[in-house]
Amino acid sequence: MEFIQNSWYVAGWSKEFSRELTKMTILGENIVFYRTEAGAVAALEDRCPHKLLPLSEGRLIGDDVQCGYHGVTFGCDGNCVRVPGQSVVPKSAYVRSFPIFERHNIVWVWMGDEDKADEALVFDLPELSSPDYAPHQGNPLHYESNYLNVADNLCDPAHVSFVHPTTLGNPEMEDLPIESEINDDGVVITSRWTRDAPPVGIFQALANFKGNVDRWQYYIMTVPNVAVIDFGSADVSENITYERRAEGVHIYAIHFLTPVDEYRTIDRWMHVRNFALDDKAIGGNMNDLFNVAFAEDKVILEAIQVEERRPSTRRPLRIAIDKGSNLYRRRIDELIKLERSTEDKNLTATN
Repeated sequence: MEFIQNSWYVAGWSKEFSRELTKMTILGENIVFYRTEAGAVAALEDRCPHKLLPLSEGRLIGDDVQCGYHGVTFGCDGNCVRVPGQSVVPKSAYVRSFPIFERHNIVWVWMGDEDKADEALVFDLPELSSPDYAPHQGNPLHYESNYLNVADNLCDPAHVSFVHPTTLGNPEMEDLPIESEINDDGVVITSRWTRDAPPVGIFQALANFKGNVDRWQYYIMTVPNVAVIDFGSADVSENITYERRAEGVHIYAIHFLTPVDEYRTIDRWMHVRNFALDDKAIGGNMNDLFNVAFAEDKVILEAIQVEERRPSTRRPLRIAIDKGSNLYRRRIDELIKLERSTEDKNLTATN
């Protein structure tokens, strides 16, 4: 399977990285992460070029990683700094070093051409820095599922009535129209409004609504790997609009998808809310509510993955509500083809 390489992917929350060597697999690549003595995160190819032992089986010496087999040692830039028993360092004694960017307690890694690693391309959301909103990081979700299937789920407001009937959906939403578009920046936006209906389970638990509400759902997918679900509710009497949604109970659920390989995905998610800003317990309470829904997603997505790996004689049925995920997958295909053609041109130019 091909992945988009020239992109920033979330390696983990900042708290996941320390002076311990931490092994991860991203896009099928094994990488070892650690913090330098100055506190910066470093990321190296997790394979010594000598006998191929993973460097994560070695140890840190200052900011250098020493292979646990014969002591060949690499700096955080990937260059070899020591070969025991000889003074000459072979030209082939190096490992790949991956660009890292850290912000909002999130560590990003660039998986593609290092010369194209532009920090301006790292996803950001203004509310993450706003005093009017409170962020809270959840626990990583490990899916035995292709990231494309996980992304489909995050482009799809329609599934919540059927998969999450007690938390995120209700019967009143089942037949409501869904709008899907892709903007000039290649961001896929799928949206739906539910007017004058009972609040769904999560808002019944979090807000003191006395009657019916107006509810919005905007599923905003930044290709290839960041989904922002902008959703909330307000009392019907407020006649809420999208521009005024901060006046209601407003939540961003942000999902950072990191493909491990063709069949596994890590979804690191967080929420950003505009209510109960000083209530330290509310973040954990919301985690509990969201985890019920995410467990329901996990069952669905992993069952789909099992079926996809079985032989089939027919193509999957496509219906109107699939437009958002279709736009997403089309954009993924376009970017992969663009990367491939650029690589082919560069290869031709060097030969």
